Amino acid sequence: MSSSSASYPASVRAGRWSRRAVPGVVPAIRARPELLGVVGVAAVLNLWGLSVNGWANTFYSAATRSMTTSWHDFLFASLDKTGLMTVDKPPLSLWVQALSARIFGFHPLSILIPQALMGVAAAVLIYDLVRRRFGRAAGFVAAVALATTPITVAMSRHNNPDQLLVLCCVAALWFAVRALEDGRTKWLVWSGICVGLGFETKMAVALFVVPGIALAYLWVAPSRQPPARHPASPDRAGRESSGGRLRALRQLTLGGIAMAVVGLAWPILVTLTPAADRPWISGTADNSIWSLIFNYNGVGRVTGQTGAPTAFGGGGGGGASGGATGVFRLLDAGLGDQAGWLLGFALAAGLGVLVLSRLRRRDPRTGWLIAVGGAFLVSAVVFSYASGIFHPYYVSFLAPFTAALIGAGVGEILRGGRDGRVLAPVAIAAGAVTELVVLGTLGGSLSWAEPLVIAVGGICAVVLAVRLSSRVRLVVLGVALAALMAAPGTWAAETIGHATSSTFPAGGPAGAGVGGLRGGGGPGGRGGFGGRGFRFPGGGQGFPGGGSPGGGGGAAGGFAGPPTGTGSAASGASSSSSSAVQSLFGSSSRRGGGVSGARGFGAGGFAGGGFGGNSTELTAASNYAKAHGGGTIGVESQSGAAEAILSSNANVAGLGGFSGRESSVTAQWLAMEVKDGRLRWLLRAGSSQGFGLPGDSRQGSTAAIALAEKVGTKVTFTANGTTVTMYDLQGKAAAILAAAGRS
Repeated sequence: MSSSSASYPASVRAGRWSRRAVPGVVPAIRARPELLGVVGVAAVLNLWGLSVNGWANTFYSAATRSMTTSWHDFLFASLDKTGLMTVDKPPLSLWVQALSARIFGFHPLSILIPQALMGVAAAVLIYDLVRRRFGRAAGFVAAVALATTPITVAMSRHNNPDQLLVLCCVAALWFAVRALEDGRTKWLVWSGICVGLGFETKMAVALFVVPGIALAYLWVAPSRQPPARHPASPDRAGRESSGGRLRALRQLTLGGIAMAVVGLAWPILVTLTPAADRPWISGTADNSIWSLIFNYNGVGRVTGQTGAPTAFGGGGGGGASGGATGVFRLLDAGLGDQAGWLLGFALAAGLGVLVLSRLRRRDPRTGWLIAVGGAFLVSAVVFSYASGIFHPYYVSFLAPFTAALIGAGVGEILRGGRDGRVLAPVAIAAGAVTELVVLGTLGGSLSWAEPLVIAVGGICAVVLAVRLSSRVRLVVLGVALAALMAAPGTWAAETIGHATSSTFPAGGPAGAGVGGLRGGGGPGGRGGFGGRGFRFPGGGQGFPGGGSPGGGGGAAGGFAGPPTGTGSAASGASSSSSSAVQSLFGSSSRRGGGVSGARGFGAGGFAGGGFGGNSTELTAASNYAKAHGGGTIGVESQSGAAEAILSSNANVAGLGGFSGRESSVTAQWLAMEVKDGRLRWLLRAGSSQGFGLPGDSRQGSTAAIALAEKVGTKVTFTANGTTVTMYDLQGKAAAILAAAGRS
């Protein structure tokens, strides 16, 4: 027998697979049956009736459609199939969705199911992250806490990039904890790779986990050795090797190199590609990927961007829909009900572990706490004080770290002793306080939860302060946690059965609004931006044109658009789905008028007429262009273009960024695209202009488009009672440059 064949198990050489030849997945599940519960809870919440969300965020779904038709568009994450402009995020999340669509067909479920599975995977990783240090019960509680966080459910059922970002960063922490256990460099390298992948998903926010990981490893400086047998015994894990911190620094450097190589691979590729051979970088005025990284998706999100919208929906100073900045921002309306319920428990637990470990280097809890607690603190502080554009769903990034700290607290309480008896009532009381604050922002919703939290939580806190057997302690703590998690779990479960907003997804019932708004849309509504608390000149409560208070605003509100998931793309895809799939994920027909009946900002809220490119005009313009030589139609808003791309696969490109105000293309670039035949028409009727939020003074690409209009051939026609004005730019490249030189 050859040496090569001798290296394989006999069962394999014989062409048979024995139990031992198969990876030990089944034994692992048998050893930890609670893991099945974690997977079951997360899978049900993330997958049940999933098709009700339709195309979810039409902006990203349209980009996915374009990316499935062209590898050039795939590589650069272009929204339009001509490759004129990228989306304003890096491509990794869209690559996953586009590859799934290529394999399984372009359908809402081929886009959304991978996202849902990412949510399940993140819960499993959190389970093991906590279990490794604080035991199985602690890991189970942490995973369930994450899986039932309302914003986690909403993002797992959506196609925004945030769920992949969360998975990458949780994986980075998991690998870092492995490195803290045995001191092996490979774990830090893998941790760096995961952070790099997170950077390729949503840029700088992925770096929030880095300070904690680096500080933990430098502080503990573990030697290369087997992990401690008991998850909380300080006998061997975390000992300093002879190399000490110098060796730890070298290991961290290798992890940092891996992070930089992976995270900067796509930005460097974009930088090295000539501007004529790639799309314009959306969200920039200089077509530079570095401007997108450091400004629009970097510092600008924290400190604010020149001319960007001021806060609305919850107070001043916090950017669009983020509410007022400050210590209690994460508990305010619109944020607290998404991920703030048990922040008090998490903070008390983190402080408890800090006191108990005293940050001793030989205590294995120390490195874990610095790594996980560091990610929690950095995220919480930045989110609390970010004065740039801040959306409530950003707190989905904070949810796994909150859940991990909750699990750590549970583990310490279950260890018993005087320390556990002190920590238990403090953590439960702190969790009850923050939950009561959140319940107070819901306007009477979940009113049953307040007496439950006060009564059950109070009784259990008192009982846990006395000496108990381990079994009784487990039961009492379980009852307390059930009382505390009942309200957020209910709020999370109510996310199922209705479509979440296409632009600003949020967990909870359909009638709950974003950023402190209530009743902003709901089954049967258009999902506009009515709600309460807004009054602008010339309009009612809501935006100019005013929908009724608490209603969606409707088409007259100036913010609603065509329902998402309509048109040939949606209907054709839905008809191909099997009945078995539809029975699990829900019928493709949407109650209450379809996906547009979403909460708060409806699916049609920002698409279509709201942010540029009235659907009727775009359809008429697309038909006219096809009948007169074809060519790409340029509009100001990428959101308006996205609606047309999804509904009819129109050859439309947004030139001003997401809302029509984020990107400022130059006349020189516009002339180049016209000369190379990638852009022929401009559609700039009144409804196709970008929509400005309160305080938004950005002009987008208005100047360059205005120059092109001056030299273009004006075409006006009427179709189905709609008068459309377009500008034919064929052969006008030199004239555009000349006009730019004169301006």
